[in-house]
Amino acid sequence: MAAISLSKVRESAPALVNPYRSAGVCLVKHGLDGLRAAVYLVVDYSGSMKPYYKDGSVQALADRVLGLSAHLDDDGTVPVVFFSTDVDAETEIALAGHEGRIEQIVAGLGHMGKTSYHLAMDAVIDHYLDSGTAEPALVVFQTDGGPVNKLAAERYLCKAARLPLFWQFVGFGDPHSKQFDFLRKLDELAVPGKRAVDNAGFFHAGTDPRTVPDAELYDRLVGEFPAWLTAARAAGIVRDRGTR
Repeated sequence: MAAISLSKVRESAPALVNPYRSAGVCLVKHGLDGLRAAVYLVVDYSGSMKPYYKDGSVQALADRVLGLSAHLDDDGTVPVVFFSTDVDAETEIALAGHEGRIEQIVAGLGHMGKTSYHLAMDAVIDHYLDSGTAEPALVVFQTDGGPVNKLAAERYLCKAARLPLFWQFVGFGDPHSKQFDFLRKLDELAVPGKRAVDNAGFFHAGTDPRTVPDAELYDRLVGEFPAWLTAARAAGIVRDRGTR
């Protein structure tokens, strides 16, 4: 059963009813129906991202992540980290008042810098640990390019493999760009040579992410999550409810 009902979504965020329904179908398809998990959104605020804020791509992703989160988490909100050279903002989006929320947040931010993955990852890890939850977490991490510090990003990912966090990286832009070579590498890091479990996935949403159908986007967002859950449970990283 979904954490938040269709009637509640219809009441608080009617524009998200269709994404919510698509997310539900996808979760059933992947054997995740009834799962409880935290959902995070990390968005790139570097200079090259300006067109994706202007054309609504970031808002569209945020909306669809909310539609997914409503099945997994019952508070109707998603913590969001905006990052560039530093962490630009740590805030949240919610079903109620979701429309135009990204533009509202960005209006209060400063200069669009570069891409420091590891600082954004650190912010998510701190938030998760401070929350005190024992549920697993799906982190949707959007970017349009590689990090300024590749070594730090890899270290953080490997270190975080011992936590109940799965990092689903989403690329905006040219799928053939060399900018994404590092994310392909992260996706293939050795297990157990470099990390305890495979705790990351990566896919391209293309040059116009808004045109990716809901069903396809959700399939890519959660496609690797079940295998990670199985491996993380076997390693004692994720514990089922009622276990310690």
